[in-house]
Amino acid sequence: MIQRPVLAANWKMHHGPSAATAFMRSFVAAHQPRADRTVIFFPPAPSLPAVVAEAASRTDILVGVQNIHWAEKGAFTGEISAEIAKEAGAKMVLVGHSERRHVFGETDAQCAKKCVAAARVGLPFMLCVGEKIEQREAGETAAVVTRQLREGLGQVGHLITTEFLLAYEPVWAIGTGLTATPTDASAIHTLLRSELTAMIGTRAREIPILYGGSVNVANAATLMAAPEIDGLLVGGASLDAGTWTKIVQA
Repeated sequence: MIQRPVLAANWKMHHGPSAATAFMRSFVAAHQPRADRTVIFFPPAPSLPAVVAEAASRTDILVGVQNIHWAEKGAFTGEISAEIAKEAGAKMVLVGHSERRHVFGETDAQCAKKCVAAARVGLPFMLCVGEKIEQREAGETAAVVTRQLREGLGQVGHLITTEFLLAYEPVWAIGTGLTATPTDASAIHTLLRSELTAMIGTRAREIPILYGGSVNVANAATLMAAPEIDGLLVGGASLDAGTWTKIVQA
């Protein structure tokens, strides 16, 4: 059972194995085990074993991968399957992060296939949804995130028993210094909870929904205090062990 709040660090293309080891030793020493929250790390794939090793004694820390391919195996140079990720120690996978969608061109259909692939091997996933600035300004936020949610989860069989999380990360707030207000973020989280309830019933209350987008030490506690925000998905501010420790303890 994942304990809320959930604090997830997406290191993106930072921290190789040596740096990851040093980071984790510092963090584990500074952040003692707590039963009232869950911490997740998404390091670059080559650093996964190092982070897994340093977190091995901690049941409050999970380690995941930033991406998977939907195929079980095959001629997909540079990709990793859900099964390989799981065998390497991953306990979760990010799916549909805004950079995967808008830098690498991933579609809702491809995200859906990745959710299916993860569920097939029992690897929990975190599906990310969020709108671009032009969609926000056009009043399309609700339509965009609802579509991404429904299409992303729409192919997963036995969704009622599948382990997954959601993350709302407005694209316009990723790495820009701009952040949705707690009220705005809470409104979208409430919408996502409502849509999820329509899909899976009362179990929707059990699914953590995280907020991501220029989260930092100054705004972390305020965001987490907002209704329906069950945690944070953090990029740049998770790269320094001291800063990340403060956010995790907010």
